[in-house]
Formats: sequence, C-alpha cells, structure tokens
Amino acid sequence: MRTVFIGAGEVSIETAKALVKKGHEVIIIETDKAKIDELSEEMDCSFLQGDGSLPDILREVNPEQTDFLFCLTDSDQANVIASLVGRSLGFKRVVTSIRDEQFEVICHELGLKDTIIPSRTISRYLEDMVAGTENVDLSAVIKDEARVFTFVAKEENAVSVKELKLPAEARAVCYYRESRFALAEEETKLQKGDEIVVLTHSKNMPAMQERWQPKPAQEEPADSASKKSK
Repeated sequence: MRTVFIGAGEVSIETAKALVKKGHEVIIIETDKAKIDELSEEMDCSFLQGDGSLPDILREVNPEQTDFLFCLTDSDQANVIASLVGRSLGFKRVVTSIRDEQFEVICHELGLKDTIIPSRTISRYLEDMVAGTENVDLSAVIKDEARVFTFVAKEENAVSVKELKLPAEARAVCYYRESRFALAEEETKLQKGDEIVVLTHSKNMPAMQERWQPKPAQEEPADSASKKSK
C-alpha cells in the first residue's frame, strides 16, 4: 500500500514509521529542508520538499497510484486546500486533519468525508478510559463483505431514515447531529447537516458513493471544447 503524508509532524512521523515497518511505501511532503535531512537519516521512506497544497507538488507523488493522502500540517486552511487539490488530482482517499471545529461543517459541505479532529479523538478515548469501557478495534467486527459508509445529509435527505430508500443489505445505524451521537431508527427524522453512518454489503458501495459522494465533473480543456463546436 502506498501512503503520502503532507507535513512532517509527530503524528505523521509515528504513523509513517509504523507503516514502513509493515512494508508499506511511504512518502512525506515537507517544506522544511533541515527537517527532511534530519528525518531521512532515521527513516526508510521517501521525502519531497515543497508545499503539499500545490498541484505541481502533489502530481510528483503520482496521485492515481497512491492509496492514502494524509493532510496533517499545523494549518487547518492548508490541510483543507491540500485535500481539495488532492481529491481533484485523483488520490483514492484523502484524510483531512483540522484543529478548529468550526471547519468541520465546511469540510463536510465540501465533500471531505474523512475529516479528523485529533483533540476530539483523544478526549473520547480518555473519557472511555475513565468510564472503564473497552475500545473495540473496528477491523475486529467489520469483516467479510461488511462495510461502513458515511455521508452528510443534504436538503433532499431531510426525511425519515425509512424514506432514504437505502439498498438491500444496508442499514443506517446511527447519526451525528452537531457532533452528538444518536441511534438511527426507521422513523428518525434527519436534518440537513446530519452525518449518517450506514452498515452495508460491499456490493452497495459504488452506488452509494455515486449517490452521496459523486466526483465533481472535470472541465474540458478550452481547446477541446472549441474543437467540438466546429
């Protein structure tokens, strides 16, 4: 598996080291040359100096051959821009890290479904630890052809769960409204902006992605359009 990190922060470095140990190919994009020189002596991965939010830089790491793009710089704005650029260039999966929660709704509206807020993740973990609850590894329970699909409700999805008309072998299990968790029942009335979590068979993923996470249409080059009009 091939993974690209934007930003050589602590999370990027520790995750990259773990992936390298498991035999994955890792590339880290970082603006600080001194930091790259220091890390290259202790890490067996590739480095690229530059601004990871620039298309020309991201093209150098072959987007279509990359499985994950992690945007993990210290700037929320840079991470959002890099994520949008990465998605437009064809990265298979883009993960956006943000610190300020007011960017969360914007990320969802922009279709950046893999958005993480590190402070929230840590706080939930500590809360569960104090409560004495066990954290279950998702990979241990989601097996075989089962998949988890999430999407953010738009205006047309402000209906009951039953009226979503999900495909066979798909069930809405919960949703988040203003970051608050709630179980989803068939009669649950959804609102615009809700994040819905669906458990489904893998065969349904393409159709569900097409319905709720369509890829933006790419504009045709000007010269191509002019040729068609002739």
